[in-house]
Amino acid sequence: MNDLLGPIIENIVAGLLGSAIVFAGGFLVGRYRERQRARGRNLEDYDFYPFEIDKDNFPQFDLADFRRGVTHFLQHSDAIAARQLIFIGEQNEVRHRLERDALAEYERLYAAYGGARMVEDHNEFLENYKRIVRLIGRTFPDMGIEVLLHNLANPAKSICAIEGGEVTGRVLELGTTSLVIDLKKRKLLNQDKLNYELDIGARRFKCTTIPIYRREFGLVAALCVNIDINYIRDEVKSSQARIDEFLEKYARTEMRLEENILSREEYARANNGKRHWLDEARLAGRPA
Repeated sequence: MNDLLGPIIENIVAGLLGSAIVFAGGFLVGRYRERQRARGRNLEDYDFYPFEIDKDNFPQFDLADFRRGVTHFLQHSDAIAARQLIFIGEQNEVRHRLERDALAEYERLYAAYGGARMVEDHNEFLENYKRIVRLIGRTFPDMGIEVLLHNLANPAKSICAIEGGEVTGRVLELGTTSLVIDLKKRKLLNQDKLNYELDIGARRFKCTTIPIYRREFGLVAALCVNIDINYIRDEVKSSQARIDEFLEKYARTEMRLEENILSREEYARANNGKRHWLDEARLAGRPA
């Protein structure tokens, strides 16, 4: 009898233990989700997200929805969305557009959520990415390559850094269209926007868009690289002279430094005559 009861008791204990683990896991997940909700949501999850799309599919700042947001967050706490609203307000100069009573409400919101500190912190955060845009963009001058940074906290004036802007004709503080929504959808699908084609009228582009996230705000910016494909096909490849000119720009440098960026093996091969990464004849360090 005891031989029969032993396995039964073990199964019961194992089942109870498994149920306890599942229950505890569900409880912890629920608590985590509650804490996430308590921290807040992103501003675009609210129906007063202060942008509307115009007839040309560009976002325009909506002051009425902005005021609705201010009133809401004075009555209902949401640290994430309220700070996003403040940032958008500062970028769109609401202090000069709000009437006296509405401005007083906004000043209360600004003080309650530490607006001055938040705006300064966000601008400092983006400075590193602006530097990346500047240095990468200037690495490929006059080559039909555009590098830019979108500040997605303010879609109406999103471009905050750009190099090679003659490629698309865009300038600082020009807005974006549906980039925020598109990047959020792709994150849910675990998709990258890498090497995609854009056909706009007669124009053709090869593009890559890199979303930038912050833990406390979610999606805040995007770094984009756009290459003018028709320029390569129609102009650069039109003659050997144009090809040579393009490749000279590609290889042009502005200074010479003494640094080693090779692995130990590649360093030895380079000193033995290997000239480039596909130089198979010298791959093993032997003469061609």
